[in-house]
Amino acid sequence: MPPAVVYVSNADSREIHVLSLDGGTGAVSLVQRMPVPGAVMPLAVSPSRRFLYASLRSPPFAVATLAIDAAAGTLTLLATAPLPDNTAYLSTDKTGRFLFGASYAGDTISVHPIGEQGVVQERPVQVIPTPPHPHSIVVDPSNRYLFVPSLGGDRILQYTFDQRTGRVAPNAPPAVRAANGAGPRHLVFHPGGRYAYTTNELDATVGAYRFDAAGGTLAPAGASSGLPPDFAGRPPFAAADLHVTPDGKFLYASERASSTLAGFKIDAGSGGLAPIGSFSTEQQPRGFNIDPHGRYLLAVGQASHSMTVYAIDQDTGALAPRHRSPMGRNPNWVEIIDRP
Repeated sequence: MPPAVVYVSNADSREIHVLSLDGGTGAVSLVQRMPVPGAVMPLAVSPSRRFLYASLRSPPFAVATLAIDAAAGTLTLLATAPLPDNTAYLSTDKTGRFLFGASYAGDTISVHPIGEQGVVQERPVQVIPTPPHPHSIVVDPSNRYLFVPSLGGDRILQYTFDQRTGRVAPNAPPAVRAANGAGPRHLVFHPGGRYAYTTNELDATVGAYRFDAAGGTLAPAGASSGLPPDFAGRPPFAAADLHVTPDGKFLYASERASSTLAGFKIDAGSGGLAPIGSFSTEQQPRGFNIDPHGRYLLAVGQASHSMTVYAIDQDTGALAPRHRSPMGRNPNWVEIIDRP
């Protein structure tokens, strides 16, 4: 199996590390340190895997478009374009023609067109005000609906998305409520398309939702704790990222107050979550990701400035540390792709 390519954003050293991930051993090796003109945080890979988009969260707020070399996975900076505000999350639609942004500080979401050469255009299609602190923005598998967790509003905003024009509009209903004080943050869809999950930052739970693909709406289906059973801290907590394995069997969520990763087995019929363990990880684990084949989980620590590679037990979902590597300053986001 050829090595995968890993991209890690390092905010304080203003660089993206490009690494090679060995599919057999899980070992990583540094390929490139790519400097960028700002405090880099969220990343998004184009559906074609030819471009990487990076949010620069120091003024002037912007998005960098970087070309991905097809052979080595290395990066070349093509352009930067202004963003409406400090943008905490980036994603693209399924066609790769539009870039979505969520501004936690600015209480807005944005849609920018992406040109034929993969470069984000300066003039947005829309900039839309939201309830307080939108923290992620994700299109559904059909590319017809858009979802935005509002951390300060304790709700997930629901929009329709026109993939021809890039415009979004409130769905009916326009939002689904989370528990009071939960603070929904990041959202992912299950590979099967019937369920979605959120990290709830402030109460450190993982929320489960049933997805109505016909109407593009979510319905709450319970929540599970993402904290270690013996953790003595008190809310508000600091749950952050979450990802589902490609086969849909396991879900993992990071929690920064306890510096742990919570693991869950996903019930194939109901989408429910059964805890499989809490695993100590890097200090302040804001971001992590799972390789495209579901063999390894890579977690970075904002306060440890390092990354640990874990092997995922294919039967139980348990995590076993395999390798640890230094990163730049304040590593916070991980993307992993097979070579283009």
